[in-house]
Amino acid sequence: MLSTLETRRNTGQQEPRPWKARATAELASARSRMLRMLEGLPEDALTRQHSPLMSPIIWDVAHVANQEEQWLLRALGAPALTDSSFDALYDAFRHPRASRSQLPLLPPARAFAYAARVREASLEWMRHLPEDSDAPLLRGGFVFGMVAQHEQQHLETLAATLQLMTSHVYRPATLPRPRTALTARHEVFIPGGPVRLGSDTPWAYDNERPAHTVDVPPFFLDAHPVTHGDFAVFVESGGYDDARWWDPRGFEWIQAQGIQHPLFWEPQENGTWLRRRFGWWEPIPRDEPVQHVCWYEAEAYARWAGKRLPTEAEWEKAAAGSDGQPRVYPWGDAAPGAGHANLGGDTWGPSPIGSYPAGQSADGVWGLLGDVWEWTSSTFDGYAGFRSFPYREYSEVFFGTEYRVLRGGAWASAPVAVRNSFRNWDYPIRRQLFAGFRCARDAR
Repeated sequence: MLSTLETRRNTGQQEPRPWKARATAELASARSRMLRMLEGLPEDALTRQHSPLMSPIIWDVAHVANQEEQWLLRALGAPALTDSSFDALYDAFRHPRASRSQLPLLPPARAFAYAARVREASLEWMRHLPEDSDAPLLRGGFVFGMVAQHEQQHLETLAATLQLMTSHVYRPATLPRPRTALTARHEVFIPGGPVRLGSDTPWAYDNERPAHTVDVPPFFLDAHPVTHGDFAVFVESGGYDDARWWDPRGFEWIQAQGIQHPLFWEPQENGTWLRRRFGWWEPIPRDEPVQHVCWYEAEAYARWAGKRLPTEAEWEKAAAGSDGQPRVYPWGDAAPGAGHANLGGDTWGPSPIGSYPAGQSADGVWGLLGDVWEWTSSTFDGYAGFRSFPYREYSEVFFGTEYRVLRGGAWASAPVAVRNSFRNWDYPIRRQLFAGFRCARDAR
């Protein structure tokens, strides 16, 4: 019996180039995850506005499909399936999240059917595209990587929406999270010197480009993210009532909002804490990274602890390793596997610190990718030489001092959308994110 490769040779069929095979797999992975996440949700749960911070779930479903239609079909010369009025309906800039439930959205059955129709057409059109095009959208399969990452990023957003639901109880089937013995909690010294920031790899976003080198002074970085147990000490010592630890804007905000602890925590009469996680109330796992804290909360804790938040250059220096070797991930260039980090969404929560020894950086920093996004002290801006591509609304319109950068990815992030150079950003008051942090301090 002929092998697949021999069959292709005999029929003149070309062996697929890596980007096509990867794009097909990543698009399939994203769609499979979407269907798993939303299977069994009643129509009301799909169409309701669960929080003014989030879209109705079904808006996201049609939005990712519409983005795919725009970029994998129309932008590449394929016939359109819808028109510009449909694009406007699912335009994230035209319609703020809080207003999207008032739009004439596709009902669930039609939204899922539209997404399936677009995917079928995209994969069929991909077969006709040149394998080695130098066109900017197709070089290395960039536009397919962009769409796959975009869909996975929206699935992380959907996970946050499901956590915020109060009108329905969402209890996902979860994979077990490891419960290993705790490793020693300590700081790691990161020697000063040059670090290559950013990436020029084919699927990197415009805000990661151009790759460039900067010099970072020596510093100390926590070997692990701050845990629930660590953060509970700050809460119980009155940290939310002491203005000394807070950025004045942050203290004014938490006072106005009556915030006394991380989102989804509830104090108990016996002095313990419970948290709500996807329909369950459970004791806070003291050995897991704290999540659902905003930048102001992270920065206040760091100051209370006598430390600070790392800059994003320091974070990437720690992820790349002080030996100067370029690495896509803290452990090297191998794609994330189950032993490297808690990614992909199926655990539905962080793992205890020290769970993934294979994911350590060259300097012995743990958990830099996965579990929780990590707030940095940096505001979001373009690197020197930045060029918007393929559209300004992905990155450039957010540049400025309003947003803080997060690094590393969370348990809900897909492996395709995490790497040492990946940059996330949000307002410093956002707490629905699966975000935590680790602390740094100067070495001199």
